[in-house]
Amino acid sequence: MKKIFILFIALSIFSACSDKDFDINYDPDNLPPQQTTLALQLPAGMAGIAGAQGAYYTIFGGFWAQYYTQSNTAAQYRNLDAYNAGTNDYNRAWSAMYDGLGDLRNVKRKALEQSNWKYYLIATTMEVYASQLMTDFYGDIPYAEANQQEILEPKFNTGQEVYNLMIADLKTALSKDLSTTSTETPGADDFVYGGNMENWKAFANTLLLKIYMRQTKVNPTLAQTEITNLINSGVAFLDTDAAITQFEDAPNRSNPFYETDRRKLNVGTNIRTSTTMNSFLTANNDSRRENFYTPGVALNQGDFNNTALGSSAIGVLIIKPTDPLYFMSKTESLFLQAEALARYFGGTGAKEKYDAAVIEAFDRYSKDGSSFIASGGAYEYPNGTLEANLKAIITQKWISGFPANGFEAFFDQNRTGYPKISTVPQTNAAYVPGELAYSIQGTTAGVFPRRFVYPNSVQTTNRFAPDLEKITTPVWWAN
Repeated sequence: MKKIFILFIALSIFSACSDKDFDINYDPDNLPPQQTTLALQLPAGMAGIAGAQGAYYTIFGGFWAQYYTQSNTAAQYRNLDAYNAGTNDYNRAWSAMYDGLGDLRNVKRKALEQSNWKYYLIATTMEVYASQLMTDFYGDIPYAEANQQEILEPKFNTGQEVYNLMIADLKTALSKDLSTTSTETPGADDFVYGGNMENWKAFANTLLLKIYMRQTKVNPTLAQTEITNLINSGVAFLDTDAAITQFEDAPNRSNPFYETDRRKLNVGTNIRTSTTMNSFLTANNDSRRENFYTPGVALNQGDFNNTALGSSAIGVLIIKPTDPLYFMSKTESLFLQAEALARYFGGTGAKEKYDAAVIEAFDRYSKDGSSFIASGGAYEYPNGTLEANLKAIITQKWISGFPANGFEAFFDQNRTGYPKISTVPQTNAAYVPGELAYSIQGTTAGVFPRRFVYPNSVQTTNRFAPDLEKITTPVWWAN
């Protein structure tokens, strides 16, 4: 119960704070010595990352991956659905994430001083996980100088620099001899794996795979070389979810997505069924549709000014207070491996990883996906051209991230082009189910968003902050 209590306290503190309470250079070392043990700081860092991801980046990604759309009888997320988010929106997303990173980096520094390699690996893995999410959304971010008390204005590393630093940090942490760990040992304070270090090594290895995979477009030689070496080395990849599961149906004890959208806003119908995802599930008789949305029709993406459809006619996103929060799922790991095998190993073993991933994605909802991957099934692996195989992999990965990991689907679309972007609006009979449609209320002249913009709080407090890029400008690896 202590583990759960600490998590709830951390999430409660996060949800109660205002923008001004967060500081990118907040240093937990300012706490009294008795409060700075690794076992107390690690859960604060994990909960901080979970809170920032679930309360903000989950919502960003879900709208832009077109898992759902804004209700036509509410206004909470209209700016996101219209690609109109600006520098005065969502300041807390950035500051909350860096607050969590501050705790993790403090754990990492102390673990290094103590040669406590178990905590060092956990903190490094979580640091890289959160930093990759940030750099993939924003581009240049503080990394090398971030969260240091003596540096009030940390310099921004370029996206490429951040990637190189993350790779080096993961390799360093993985190289340590965990059997020589001294002093504290992670256990109940590790919300994700309870101190199981084999799972943490697999998580770190899978993050490396994802970091290299993200560079298939911009740096194909490096991606091929490093991914081939990584797989040939025989390291273990994630085969169990990296997730926080200790949520309860009570205020400040729920999954952060639910807590933010349903409990804090006190509105249960803000987020509605999107034609994009719904049409694909319906066209393929995918039984997961009943787990994704309540009964009702879908709303075309961004059609929040629609007055013809009554609110009760449109389906609503289904989320629950006890839903797990996934940092990385077993399904995502399997799809990453399938893509690697399809790209660089002549497809050998790709179908097996793909099939296992689809089955796992159905199993999350206690459904049998075997008929979908069987011969003639709706999701049978093509075993065709590389592009056909990649389309199948990324499309199924897109579905599997629903409802809370849409940011990964958003990044994958920027990198691979899948799901494809529709050339016609969803009102057109030629619309292909599952293709992304430009928001009806879009404000970017037909161009989809490719990044998030820095918040005003960053621009006004750090002279090293880069010039603002348009929301439609791709980050470096998507060029």
